[in-house]
Amino acid sequence: MKLAYSSNAYRRCTIHEAIARTAACGYRGIELMADMPHAWPATTSDDELDRIRESLARGELSISNINAFMMNAVQDFWHPSWVESDDAYRRQRVQHTIDALRMARKLGATRITTEPGGPVEEGMSRERAMDLFVDGLTEALRCAEEEDVWLLVEPEPDLLIESADQFLELAQRVDSPRFGLNFDVGHFYCVGDPLPETVARLKHLTQHYHFEDIADTRVHEHLIPGHGAIDFEAVLSAIRETRYDGWLTVELYPYLDDPDAAGREALDYLGRLLSP
Repeated sequence: MKLAYSSNAYRRCTIHEAIARTAACGYRGIELMADMPHAWPATTSDDELDRIRESLARGELSISNINAFMMNAVQDFWHPSWVESDDAYRRQRVQHTIDALRMARKLGATRITTEPGGPVEEGMSRERAMDLFVDGLTEALRCAEEEDVWLLVEPEPDLLIESADQFLELAQRVDSPRFGLNFDVGHFYCVGDPLPETVARLKHLTQHYHFEDIADTRVHEHLIPGHGAIDFEAVLSAIRETRYDGWLTVELYPYLDDPDAAGREALDYLGRLLSP
């Protein structure tokens, strides 16, 4: 398994600064944020993609994932979502995901992540929200298949899909060889899903992991691994049992004031646990 760092901790920097600083921290992989100010797909030209590739080569970094979850270029982390009642507003999420898939292919990335439906509006039934989500995903997954890029849904507390049970319910309604799971360890901890058992239960759908710690209150606030209550030794042991050998991306977007220190501490902590 390999450790990467998400560029969303560097939202006060350009993507090129984020790449250089991630490499300086000692990571060999980076998750690129498909949002402003990094690589918003709708406005990132082929020339800029060439410059991103050059920066990655200088830092000797590989792309672990393209994070297409946040949409600060339009509104915020969660909006527009897949389940907006306004058709035109919801359409922006679908198109952004398609644009991110195409950008991923151009960059040589093999996967992107997206939100798990989004916040359900007051007055909208869960059934209606699920129908909207599945319809939008089905369209985006056609593009994922054309581009040969995985589209991974990331369950999150307080959004449409929060838990392992809910994700499996969604998976039963989606028919695509490029649909999968971004397993965020902290998110499943927040909703009370037992982590080692959930790793094993979802191994057939998991294509990427997000790592962050969470306090024992289970409040959804990302902490540096080792600062919270998650048993990462048990989690890593469970992942090893699945024979997963891909990227574990550390996601510490709250640490904008000193992302370097947070990233280095996480790398040191997790690196020791991964050492033979």
